[in-house]
Amino acid sequence: MDEVISEEVQTLCQRYQVLALSENHTTLTVALSEEAPQGLLAALRFATGKRIHLEQWPAARLELALHQRQRQVEPPAQATAEYQLDTASLDDDSDAPVVQFINQTLRIAIHRRASDVHFEPYQQRFRVRLRIDGVLQASASPPPELATRLSTRLKIMGQLDIAERRLPQDGQFSLWLDNARYSMRIATLPTLHGEKVVLRILPSERQELPLDRLGMSQAALACYTAALANPQGMILVTGPTGSGKTITLYSGLRQLNDTQSNLCSVEDPIEIPLFGVNQTQVNIKTELSFSRVLRALLRQDPDVIMIGEIRDRETAEIAVKAAQTGHLVLSTLHTNSTGETLTRLTHMGIPGYLIAACLKLVIAQRLVRRLCEHCRYPLNQPVHFPANLWPEPLTAWQANGCEHCFGGYYGRIGVYELLTITPEVQTGLLENTSPRQLADIACLQGHITLLQAGLALVAKGVTSLEELYRVVDITTEGGEQS
Repeated sequence: MDEVISEEVQTLCQRYQVLALSENHTTLTVALSEEAPQGLLAALRFATGKRIHLEQWPAARLELALHQRQRQVEPPAQATAEYQLDTASLDDDSDAPVVQFINQTLRIAIHRRASDVHFEPYQQRFRVRLRIDGVLQASASPPPELATRLSTRLKIMGQLDIAERRLPQDGQFSLWLDNARYSMRIATLPTLHGEKVVLRILPSERQELPLDRLGMSQAALACYTAALANPQGMILVTGPTGSGKTITLYSGLRQLNDTQSNLCSVEDPIEIPLFGVNQTQVNIKTELSFSRVLRALLRQDPDVIMIGEIRDRETAEIAVKAAQTGHLVLSTLHTNSTGETLTRLTHMGIPGYLIAACLKLVIAQRLVRRLCEHCRYPLNQPVHFPANLWPEPLTAWQANGCEHCFGGYYGRIGVYELLTITPEVQTGLLENTSPRQLADIACLQGHITLLQAGLALVAKGVTSLEELYRVVDITTEGGEQS
């Protein structure tokens, strides 16, 4: 006969992100999705004195079960925090329930691969949501009595002014959770019923960043690798917030990182610490701007310069100058396509002849959710597109959802549009041709648009048409289907 699983065992399982299924007088059964974490078996044997039976579950099924268990169990009234914050203590006993709730919410967010955590105050309740694979999903809400203290505790963690509730604030902090270090950005915003707080979970410095894991096609990967091999010039990565631009840039830096090169970056903020890269974070309070840091970097004998984002004309001018004077410059812009990037640089006041001289490659990208390999299936009715977009009938795929996924999707993959600045494109830039004419020139050279790259993934069953339409603006690319 099964026994009631003790609170001590439940707490241990939460710490290691495994699920206690059942317990009898001889055996404790636990579900996990990978190999047992170091220390788990010893801790459970010590706590129970019983044999530990492990069940292997699909990652999605385990995530869902842990999420449901967390929503069922209210935070205990007394708990000790497991945070070790670099700059602030979270061991205040009076706020232990708040600390425990934040602890558990962040543990769930990290385990479920969330990129952002939203804490949202409303009149009747306090809502918590996680952005997983680009889509917001509800998480457990705190008890009403904790809601008013949550934003204060989060602001203390981010070293923000807890007395200032009328103005937005932002910051960054690091914390230790379950013997692992995580960096997070925090941003607050005054709303009708209190302060909304959003935490962005930044990639770990231990995260591997090889180019061949970006999800690029072989042809696109060859273009990116060739551009990185240039001794000077500029490479731009474009796309909206959350499209994976930072990972693409850092992967390039990792490729170039060796003892023979001096790599420098200016970022706001530094998202992934990299050994071998001299990273500088801008600071508005001390007037340490992108342009000011860039001028200083040019006197640091750099070989490669990474600029977190080109935001204004002054930064663009310095970046172009650096790219023309023997430096390889990598940066990002918030534009929707490779063609719009050239237009944006022109609007910033950069003449066409300078763009033609320094620009080597423009990458536009998006992230789409992957269809589950276990429950996806092809549709019977093919989809037809204009011949210049996709010449053959396209067999689309769908997935209804199973224990291996969430609603038919699990994980994400990049969709890439690359524009190599060839002599023909350079001639167009020198002649100040229109964006449409530049697009026609690129098309004659085999340029593949974002929509075409996405359709290639749809044809392979990697993603669905609905997901592609969610992230790519088909109206601007002539993607009318029939």
